[in-house]
Amino acid sequence: MAPSKPNSTNASGDANIQYARPENGVSEFSDSLSLFHSEKAVQELLQQTPILGTDDHLIEFSEALRTVAKTLRRAAEGKASAQAEAAEWKRRYELEMARNHKDPSHREQNNGPDCQRPETSTDSYEPGNHANGKSEDFLVNGICSHEILQDGGASSDAKAVQNRMMRKASFKLSWWCKGDDGNQDKHDIVSFEKGNITTAGRTSKQISLKWETNPQTVLILTKPNSVSVRILCAQMVRWLKEHQKLNIFVEPRVISELLAESSYFKFVQSWKDDSEISRLHSKVDLVVTLGGDGTVLWAASMFKGPVPPIVPFSLGSLGFMTPFHSEHYRDCLDSILRGPVSITLRHRLQCYVIRDEAKNEYETEEPILVLNEVTIDRGISSYLTNLECYCDNSFVTTVQGDGLILSTTSGSTAYSLAAGGSMVHPQVPGILFTPICPHSLSFRPLILPENVTVRVQVPFNSRSPAWASFDGKDRKQLAAGDALVCRMAPWPVPTACSVDSTGDFLRSIHEGLHWNLRKTQSFDGPRES
Repeated sequence: MAPSKPNSTNASGDANIQYARPENGVSEFSDSLSLFHSEKAVQELLQQTPILGTDDHLIEFSEALRTVAKTLRRAAEGKASAQAEAAEWKRRYELEMARNHKDPSHREQNNGPDCQRPETSTDSYEPGNHANGKSEDFLVNGICSHEILQDGGASSDAKAVQNRMMRKASFKLSWWCKGDDGNQDKHDIVSFEKGNITTAGRTSKQISLKWETNPQTVLILTKPNSVSVRILCAQMVRWLKEHQKLNIFVEPRVISELLAESSYFKFVQSWKDDSEISRLHSKVDLVVTLGGDGTVLWAASMFKGPVPPIVPFSLGSLGFMTPFHSEHYRDCLDSILRGPVSITLRHRLQCYVIRDEAKNEYETEEPILVLNEVTIDRGISSYLTNLECYCDNSFVTTVQGDGLILSTTSGSTAYSLAAGGSMVHPQVPGILFTPICPHSLSFRPLILPENVTVRVQVPFNSRSPAWASFDGKDRKQLAAGDALVCRMAPWPVPTACSVDSTGDFLRSIHEGLHWNLRKTQSFDGPRES
């Protein structure tokens, strides 16, 4: 007689397994086995001394027990995952309820028919309260709009004037087409009219920034240890104050240099600690960088959430992200402060390190935002890296080589390009998956869509740990069992364009890389008859 099938598990996860008495009399079994509460109990039973004369029925029964053990393990893992997810949704609900309860008037204000809140992720940014009011981002007839900071009740006229001077400027991003400035409703990518799927025209689509209120505050970031940059910074600060009447913020290092030059620069402001840096986005309307691409990366790293528009001036070597020339800074800034100006939205990656001892995937280290790339390499080890890669829980491949680069499209002209990756327009949302010197002739780079989550894990059989670096700094060691999780961040970096996004990109690869530069073929050679 064949053994009967195990009964279905009940609500508590227990399982009754019945086995009929074999007719050949090999051994005696009770009509029902005791309840198994864990995989360990099943494994202990399987490891007991085998009964003499075991026949095919007992072998089949042991295989059934192993199947039950696997099922119990999967059920336990699923239960733990469901509990973690439920706890996270509860936390988000409580935060939303607390926020609505704290400021009900603000909730009613933003629930109008013309306003739509952007989608938030688990790690959504919570803007801090400004000293004079609050700020909020929402969608209005375009891509993004920033509401003016509401002033709090001032106790004196002088304080009211100061609050008015520090008010956050409002702007709106919208789609702009050459020759058709007012046609903002033609940016739909897919149409389902009459049951047919068609793509709408997407040529010459650019993003335009238009100021709704005048900018009041500018942050200037400079490349260190450069005399020419220091001189230009002093000239720019003086011009912005005298001709544009703007409030100026600089780094503590720069304000010391300015005051050492002249006491005239006493009006320049700075910050003292990281807590003040985290509130800069609520004070600054515009960021000006004087340096190269590294200065732009430094400016982006200062903002862990929303980033003000950045105007990058080229004072470095290559300058893929710095289209403006410092010689004409007055004309450039005057045009940008008046607006409108073409904008490139440069996407960032949000990276988390999950250690092996973490209890669940939500127990992570502080997230790190990168504008160019995150690199996982072998460091000083002489062994190949061994990295298991997953995309939305689907296994991609195992990287065996010097390492792996996960790059944004803005970083496609940096380390990823040197490792054999493709150059990609910075406004194309995607994640570049580029191996570093893979020990395989068929391992080619990939470009993944922007909505995926990439997980890179060091397996337990790896011969050495791996090292992760974020935009070339903040190196972290990844031991066996550790994982790095990357997804697209919800806060892009808006950089001003000299011409437009496409024109600036093509100019940068032509001038910076001399892309496809060769002598023209002679016209006096042989011809087709």
